[in-house]
Amino acid sequence: MSATLEWTSLARTFGLFTVTAIAELLGCYLPMLWLSNKGSAWLLLPAALSLLAFVWLLTLHPAASGRVYATYGAIYIATALGWLWLVDGVTPAWTDIAGVGLALAGSAVIALGSKTA
Repeated sequence: MSATLEWTSLARTFGLFTVTAIAELLGCYLPMLWLSNKGSAWLLLPAALSLLAFVWLLTLHPAASGRVYATYGAIYIATALGWLWLVDGVTPAWTDIAGVGLALAGSAVIALGSKTA
């Protein structure tokens, strides 16, 4: 496989993981708004649709394996901290950034290490 095709595939997978994480976060965030009396029960409808999208997006992932979900977990952590900053208005601490870096580095070791296995 050519290097360009490999990078394109990696970018596509990264994008899929990011969209999946956003769907999961939104599906959990909207009911939390309702439960904390910061929104109406109507928020449950888009929350349910978002969780349905999340489940559907999971079916598009490269494979249902521990390695894939370990990598998704790191992308989820990074996306959740982005959500914290952009939606909740909380600036991540240096420890948050370091944690995301460690999670992404760990998932890279898992994903890239499996290429040789």
